[in-house]
Amino acid sequence: MTAGQRDELSARLTRLDACAVSDALDLLGLPGAVIGIAPLVTAAGPLAGPVITVRVGPRPDDQPRPHLGATAIATASPGDVIVVDHRGRLDVSAWGGLLSLAARERGVAGVIVDGACRDVDEARALSFPLFARAAVPVTARGRIVQETCREPVAIGGVPVRTGDWVIADASGVVFMSRSRADEVVGLAEKIAAREAAMADAIRAGESIVDVMHDARFDTER
Repeated sequence: MTAGQRDELSARLTRLDACAVSDALDLLGLPGAVIGIAPLVTAAGPLAGPVITVRVGPRPDDQPRPHLGATAIATASPGDVIVVDHRGRLDVSAWGGLLSLAARERGVAGVIVDGACRDVDEARALSFPLFARAAVPVTARGRIVQETCREPVAIGGVPVRTGDWVIADASGVVFMSRSRADEVVGLAEKIAAREAAMADAIRAGESIVDVMHDARFDTER
């Protein structure tokens, strides 16, 4: 994917929402929607873009290791979304305020943590989108380490690779594989247009009963 194609797909995705993308995945028989990760800090519109993956885990020894998330930030392109596989842990943070600041300065669009994070007020002051399963003040120091960066992970049971795409908003988090992203977004655009037409019909005085069963609003793949 060229830089221009990436920018175009990102712009199209930000005009959608997680529900339309999830519906498109359903029609295509693809996984992608994640249960239980919610926005702690949001900005205007959805968080959407290509993914950089990080996986963290229990500290096995006292050997020096890269600070979790730092490599992903340092190698990110503007608009990337950092996704942290924290295996759903809620007792220790896998993301904090200095990481949010550095990511914001780098142009990272936001972060999604499959587990807990901290320093939510700092992220909010930066208007830096932050999605996680929970907030907890407990530091990662001495407890967890970065295991991999840019390697395959699983987020809520959904396989995710660097270069895949994600959209996240108040309804939840949805991933798309890089190879199917353009197809998924195209179908989601049709679904969004269908629902906009249905909303217009309701505003025009049509019955919700009729609108919900009107073949005019069928979505075709």
